[in-house]
Amino acid sequence: MNTLRIKKIITFILLLTSVGLNAQITNFRIHPSLNPQIEPSVSRHPENELIMFASAYTITAAFRSEGVYVSTDGGFTWHGSDTCNSGSSTNNHGGDPGPVIDRYGNLILTHQGGFITGMFSNTSSNLGASWTTNYQIASGDQDKGTPGTDDVNSSSYYGRSYLVWTKYLSPFPIVISYTTNSGINWNSVIQINSTPSGYYSLGSDIKVNNQGVVYVCWAAAITTSPQNEKFCGFAKSNNGGVSWDVNENAFEMNGVKTSSLQPWNIRINGYPHIETDKTGSMYNGFVYIVTGEKNLSPAGTDPDIIFHRSTDGGNTWSEGIRVNQDPLNNGKVQYFPAICTDENGGINVIYYDNRNISSDSMDVYLSRSTDAGLTWHDYRINQFRFVPKTVIGSVGAGNQGDNIAVIFTNGKLQPMWMADYTGVYQIWSAMIDLNTIGINQITNELPGDLNLLQNYPNPFNPETIINFSLPHDAFTKLIISDITGKQIAELLNKYTKAGYYSFPFNASNLSGGIYFYTLVTENNGRIRQVSKKMLLVK
Repeated sequence: MNTLRIKKIITFILLLTSVGLNAQITNFRIHPSLNPQIEPSVSRHPENELIMFASAYTITAAFRSEGVYVSTDGGFTWHGSDTCNSGSSTNNHGGDPGPVIDRYGNLILTHQGGFITGMFSNTSSNLGASWTTNYQIASGDQDKGTPGTDDVNSSSYYGRSYLVWTKYLSPFPIVISYTTNSGINWNSVIQINSTPSGYYSLGSDIKVNNQGVVYVCWAAAITTSPQNEKFCGFAKSNNGGVSWDVNENAFEMNGVKTSSLQPWNIRINGYPHIETDKTGSMYNGFVYIVTGEKNLSPAGTDPDIIFHRSTDGGNTWSEGIRVNQDPLNNGKVQYFPAICTDENGGINVIYYDNRNISSDSMDVYLSRSTDAGLTWHDYRINQFRFVPKTVIGSVGAGNQGDNIAVIFTNGKLQPMWMADYTGVYQIWSAMIDLNTIGINQITNELPGDLNLLQNYPNPFNPETIINFSLPHDAFTKLIISDITGKQIAELLNKYTKAGYYSFPFNASNLSGGIYFYTLVTENNGRIRQVSKKMLLVK
């Protein structure tokens, strides 16, 4: 390829990377309906990745309930209803749905009984065809239930399912209950933490690691205006949720909680969401938390997505890392992060984002890390845009819903979000093959030799493009190392077809200086390696 053609291709890739477009991603509704659907949640069968169970808060001027949507083919098709029990009484169905599938294949749906009144569950043993009547887990003012299940068959508590939420009475603690029989009944409520004076404990999330240890996180929000989140609390249980080791302040945060995000005048929050690596990869056992924050480094003056990780089971936590890679303090917003790991230990975070929009519309972005959260790459995953607004029939100023969701199952990443592309809020999704994002094949021509081009631009700050060519199909690695030879990032590690490729690299979290990028290939026992130097200027 001549120099002019290479420059044109690089220019095109820079434009493509700047907007994060992926033309191969198709968006679809999991349950097309005329009823508003918000706050999606999704789970999968512990032993059959083809079976998935999703839910949404369905809300109109006439009723509130929880949608129940089931897939038996890995998310390609869905069936279900916008109300539990397929349209029967919606009494004590008040939203904040939590779907989970336990080891026996039973679907458990947790939900509120009314506006922050009571916590309930229903169970289906036939993939949603019918449901048990409501079981009351707790009475009184309760808020934001999130379920989880022990899905590791080597765990002593395999099959135990949990529910965490805020007890909405002073001192507003996080509480938990669990079931050992698929929600037929639940144990007595256990208080996890003792909220410090002047704070609420809100927005709890739960995950179980591959030894059966239960992790719970939450936000400590101040009780006075603006009532935003100031600390992230964390607790873990080694005995199936009976007793807890609690850290009320695992790390500081400055959450984005508000009832009037402008220019949309909508409600958002910075609640933490937790994930743990159970893949058996080099990051096995790591614990990850994402939050929505601003005005506390590394977040800027507008809402950003912030990532923290623990490599020792939650005993200590890293400094924050900014996930979204748009320019800092650019007046753009990112909110409602959701997180999951994939089968190779990659971390995937989705969120709303308006970085590429001059008007009042919103995109959905995926940020992905393959080095345990040290570096991130961003991709726009929506085909359409929407203007955030209050959902019809909602309670609370500016209520657009409080969360979106993402899951990895059957070899695909499946995000879920609410958008009113059709004029009413619906749950939208996509099937994302992670092998098709991140690395761009820029021509179908086959190169004559292995070649690693000089990164462009160079020097750079903070983004650059690395181009290379493979003359043959080969197992390929592309790694970044510092001047001492220490590897600091792995951008590629997989079997790759012959061709010309381009890969974006973002060094926002690195100090200025000299770095090296190295391409390593193995084909029929022959290993080839080539390195080049690049300069990060800050």
